[in-house]
Amino acid sequence: MTNSNAENIYKLEGRVPLAKAVPLGLQHILAMFVANITPIMILASVLGLDSSLSGRIIQNAMIVAGIGTLIQLNPLWKIGSGLPIVMGISFTFLNTAIFIGTNYSIGTVIGCVIAGGIIEGLLGLFAKYWMKIISPIVAATVVTAIGFSLLTVGAASFGGGQGAAGFGSVNNWIVGTVTLVSCLCFSIFLRGYLKVISVLFGLIIGYILSVCLGMVDFSVLKGTSIVSVPAILPFKPEFNIGAILSMVVIYLVSATETIGDSTAVAETGLNRSISEKELSGSLAVDGFISALAGVFGCTPITSFSQNIGLVAMTKVVNRFVIGTGAVIMIIAGIFPAVGAFLTTVPQAVLGGCTIMMFGNIVVAGFQMLGKCGYSSRNITISALSLSVGLGFTQIKDLFGIFPPIVQSVFAENCVAVVFVLSIILNLVLPKDENPETNN
Repeated sequence: MTNSNAENIYKLEGRVPLAKAVPLGLQHILAMFVANITPIMILASVLGLDSSLSGRIIQNAMIVAGIGTLIQLNPLWKIGSGLPIVMGISFTFLNTAIFIGTNYSIGTVIGCVIAGGIIEGLLGLFAKYWMKIISPIVAATVVTAIGFSLLTVGAASFGGGQGAAGFGSVNNWIVGTVTLVSCLCFSIFLRGYLKVISVLFGLIIGYILSVCLGMVDFSVLKGTSIVSVPAILPFKPEFNIGAILSMVVIYLVSATETIGDSTAVAETGLNRSISEKELSGSLAVDGFISALAGVFGCTPITSFSQNIGLVAMTKVVNRFVIGTGAVIMIIAGIFPAVGAFLTTVPQAVLGGCTIMMFGNIVVAGFQMLGKCGYSSRNITISALSLSVGLGFTQIKDLFGIFPPIVQSVFAENCVAVVFVLSIILNLVLPKDENPETNN
């Protein structure tokens, strides 16, 4: 690879040889793969769907994530931001989807996903009329909250996956630590292109070690078909107004995370502020591709913070490179054996790879706060929003006096609490006397 081509991985546009792009794209997919299919697996289990149908929906989840990522990278009309963002099935909607599915039907869940997705997509297209309330200090505070909220996710994976048998075992500690140290060493001692794929190298080392320790279950590869056609409308959509309204509330929460992710990737990957057009496109694709996910029998899709952390760490932003990862996702959906193999990566390996990425998001939030300035007003907005958001959601019983819908939105979602409180404070607190510190 010539020097000019090597530099292109750090630019949105530019030619990168396929042999160099694929490992970088694969690195992105491995960072989010398990998290992408897990919400579908949990929902299918709770609702008692048969294994063959569950398997087809999991395949659909991979295909939809790939399609959503490609559109995010290469906008269609006003849908998509053009930023290096990877899309995937969101955990944010899981509790609400389970509630609707158990009290109504899986068809009602799908109806809510489709209707809510269209509503969020339209909000994205008209974002210029309401985005002014998302000031720089609000965006910086939300990005910081996203980073902090992911630290427990990385820690849980490091231990083997929350609730898993043998969580926090010696083997999980060994594999997670070796993976983390390998990623760090490769990042420090390698140069050029090899330095950029240090996370992939670390993941390979961790995976080989976990195989040697007997932690990889290859039984999932047995009986997988070679090619499988995606299932369109595996469930008949049913539309219930009350259920749709509850899902729309969660879509608004997801939109706040997308705003934070999109802002963070522009700041950390491109060293600039996000444009109104990019933010509008990012929200639009979030909504409309979520509606498409419903057509494929999946829950909503959103930007993946894991990959924002990877961009912050590696500075690789090339759209073609990220696009190769999206194509890998689609291939994994069409060829079940590919997806099945990727699911064999132990959680401890993923935890070792991602824990540092999530820390990078926290630091990116701090950097954004620094750019806003440490005026008394900004400190109050950020400090109070983060302390309430991060603190109260650690004690979810504090929300016991509120209706179930409020609890489902805020009790365990610090990002939602931080977003709402920071907006309210930004609107009601008096502006600083020095106009240069106003945000």
